[in-house]
Amino acid sequence: MTALMPLGGLYRLTMLAALCLVTACGLPRSGPTKKEIYSGAVERGGNTHVIYVNDHVARASNFAASYGFSNSFRQAATVGADEIRAGDVLGLSIWENVDDGLLTSLGTSSTDLTEIQVDSGGYIFVPYAGRIRAAGNTPDQLRNIITERLSSQTPDPQVTVARVAGDGATVSVMGKVNGQGVYPIERPTRSLSSMLARSGGVSIEPEVAVVTVKRGNDSGKVWLTDLYASPSNDIALRPGDVILVEEDQRSFTAIGALGGQTRVPLGNEMINAIEAVAMVGGLSTNLADPTGVFILRDEPESVASRVLGKPVVGSQRMAYVLDLTRPNGLFLARDFLIRDEDTIYVTEAPFVQWNKRLSAITGGISSADSVASFGN
Repeated sequence: MTALMPLGGLYRLTMLAALCLVTACGLPRSGPTKKEIYSGAVERGGNTHVIYVNDHVARASNFAASYGFSNSFRQAATVGADEIRAGDVLGLSIWENVDDGLLTSLGTSSTDLTEIQVDSGGYIFVPYAGRIRAAGNTPDQLRNIITERLSSQTPDPQVTVARVAGDGATVSVMGKVNGQGVYPIERPTRSLSSMLARSGGVSIEPEVAVVTVKRGNDSGKVWLTDLYASPSNDIALRPGDVILVEEDQRSFTAIGALGGQTRVPLGNEMINAIEAVAMVGGLSTNLADPTGVFILRDEPESVASRVLGKPVVGSQRMAYVLDLTRPNGLFLARDFLIRDEDTIYVTEAPFVQWNKRLSAITGGISSADSVASFGN
């Protein structure tokens, strides 16, 4: 008959099995440890610059991409309120001060030329006046040009010009506005702010609204609040402009040993690392390592060169380390600004993994006790 294993031997066997299980399979965790992140540093053959944040780093990295219009947008002149455009249809009336004029028949004093379409090049043809450029002129300016052309052939001609069809100079307004559509550039709506008002205003909170203007192959954007705060941002509109209002999509991501793990919108505020951590519930009291707060980002070449103190080529992958336990750690975190697409990662404290291992072992022993009790 085979002898039963002593209970002490069963405990040792159970503990050995638990240790093997923990070592072989690992334990659940929220992400890499500080040591694992450091192993990917450039100094160790990796492709990430791991940088402890100090006063120099905080100042050098505080680059914020700003919105605004280029000089070509800011310096564009105001267009006439009623400019003629290619595709418009015009109606002309011509009076001549003779009984038998160039265009009038005997017994009549005027001639109506209806539905003269402005061609794709911006021109129209008027008998005896020839091919005339209409696009870019107001109806009154075109009237003067035609009158001058006819004056050399008939005495004192009188001309009127009216738009029969077409909206003249127009812009398109779309996105988060209360009235999307195509609007003519009229005397009260020659600027960006007045056109937005004409379309009913924005339908989202002004603090997160971004206004983009596309003009040909160029485009520019500005915060709605900056549009009204600075007159230089209230640009003059041009025919064919496309105005798009949308909610700002800038954000950062928070993961690891934090009160919450989520993607957080930035809005148009300048947010520092302390505020960013607070926005997701702060550090997890039971899990977080306050010496391992990482901000991960791809730095543009100019900023990376300032931070590293040497020239680099192209954008650089950076892992900024904040140690909140240092005497000035909280101040440095307060001075370090968070940018679009940043990832904030907080490592777990070393004892957390130890507790998990211990719990796995003691849990295994408790299970062995239950088995032994059941066997007895």
